[in-house]
Amino acid sequence: MATHLKYNLFNTSTLQKHKTQKQNNSFTTITQKTSRFHVINATSNNMSARQLIESGTIRTILPKDASTVMNSEGFVLLDVRPNWEREKAHVKGSLHVPMFVEDKDNGPLTLLKKWVHFGYIGAWTGQYLTTFNSEFLSQVENVVPGKGTKVLVACGEGLRSMTATSKLYNGGYRNLGWLVGGFSRSKDDDFSDVEGKEKLKYATIGRSLLLLPSVAHTTPNCE
Repeated sequence: MATHLKYNLFNTSTLQKHKTQKQNNSFTTITQKTSRFHVINATSNNMSARQLIESGTIRTILPKDASTVMNSEGFVLLDVRPNWEREKAHVKGSLHVPMFVEDKDNGPLTLLKKWVHFGYIGAWTGQYLTTFNSEFLSQVENVVPGKGTKVLVACGEGLRSMTATSKLYNGGYRNLGWLVGGFSRSKDDDFSDVEGKEKLKYATIGRSLLLLPSVAHTTPNCE
């Protein structure tokens, strides 16, 4: 009886040990697979514009320094504003590929967005409802085929050009500059040769919005 009990205890202990080893092995295998999965994700993810700028990978350039880096360091200026902004004012000789284009979709949802946009925004700013230019990278590659070219990316206020630098970097361009604050932060003498009917720093703002200060100034005091 004692021998039989001893055998049962030994058998139970052996099975428990085997089960624990199997669970540990399974855990190790899962951990290894999970670890490998995270490594693959980390190396395949595109870097954001913020990461690229904060790390210094993309160079930040102030409007007052733009002409200097263009003339002395060989940077080419890439204007990523939509057509209607560029038509108002642009730097002569700059390249142009819009990051966003007019949304011409006539689906029910888009029509509703357009109605809201023009009813509450468009009438004041003169801006169009836009959508991302799906051919942006390929269009830049057509005008700047060399991906080692020094490219200074600019827009009206710096947000769209920030996104554009990320797209370009992840598309293979490595010598990129970002115009901090966009053309709206520029002064009249920052860019020597500007074409268009308006000042460069005002080209992003709609005409109605520009009239607001004058309207407010001439409104009689009703107190």
